[in-house]
Amino acid sequence: MARSHYSFNKRQKELAKKKKQEEKRQRRLAKRNAAAEEKAAEQPPEEEKEKDAAAES
Repeated sequence: MARSHYSFNKRQKELAKKKKQEEKRQRRLAKRNAAAEEKAAEQPPEEEKEKDAAAES
């Protein structure tokens, strides 16, 4: 009679789940970094704001 490989199958399932979670975490980090870079690109740095304000006076 054939034996099931319950522990092997369980381990494989756990590994797949961990891999999927790690990929999801990486996607989230990439999304956050992209949003932060986009936001930084929209706003000029503080030094330029101060120079512009001084030039207007």
